[in-house]
Amino acid sequence: MERVLGIGGYFLRAADPAALTAWYRDCLGLDTDENGLWGQEPGPTVFATFEPESDYFGSRTQQTMLNFRVRDLDAMLAQLRAKGANVTDEPQEMEGVGRFGWVTDPEGNRIELWQPA
Repeated sequence: MERVLGIGGYFLRAADPAALTAWYRDCLGLDTDENGLWGQEPGPTVFATFEPESDYFGSRTQQTMLNFRVRDLDAMLAQLRAKGANVTDEPQEMEGVGRFGWVTDPEGNRIELWQPA
């Protein structure tokens, strides 16, 4: 059986695509080239499904949530707050998995930040 090799892309609709791309670059350090290619660091990727009633993504109208691995969650959250980003107050920890924090981008998409254990 053929299998997928990894995440090949994540695509977002945006009222202002250039501004949203700039936000991801300026606030999260996501540097992409003119084609949107990003050379991410190797590491684990989680693929999980959730019940339709879950509030984990924030708004129930949001059908997917992007999760980024980070080296230092506290530093990333401080950086986002300094830039005026909408950051959820308290990070959470899952034993053996790592620490999690959340930010909402300017288009209202909740993003999870994960510092693996």
